Amino acid sequence: MKLTIYYDGQFYVGLVETVSNHHLKAYRYIFGNDPKDHEVLDFIYQDLPRLIANQQQKGIPVEKKSLKKINPKRLQRMVSKELKQLGTSTKAQDAIKEEYTHRKKEKIIRNKQFKEEQKELKRKLKIQKKKNKHKGR
Repeated sequence: MKLTIYYDGQFYVGLVETVSNHHLKAYRYIFGNDPKDHEVLDFIYQDLPRLIANQQQKGIPVEKKSLKKINPKRLQRMVSKELKQLGTSTKAQDAIKEEYTHRKKEKIIRNKQFKEEQKELKRKLKIQKKKNKHKGR
């Protein structure tokens, strides 16, 4: 059984995937706005069993995988790879990340321009000093 919670643009939705009798069954549950941890746990312990018991659907047939023993190191690599994969992030998180990168680029550009202006100002002062010395001031 696998529970994935994602933001569909309006509400947070829980997608439950179960495999029983070589058939994949999927259930959708709408949490609403920003579910808290206790709401998710209440769903798992109270609503989920009722949801699965009430809906009697056939599901999609799934091929039976051989129960071949997996090397522990390979299993560890597979788990770390799956954890590194980005899950379904919210649009708000994407927007915040985009804004952060945009501000970072702007800051770099501003710093570059400021350094160039300072160099130009120093150069003009140096030239002015040379002119004043040449004139005898």
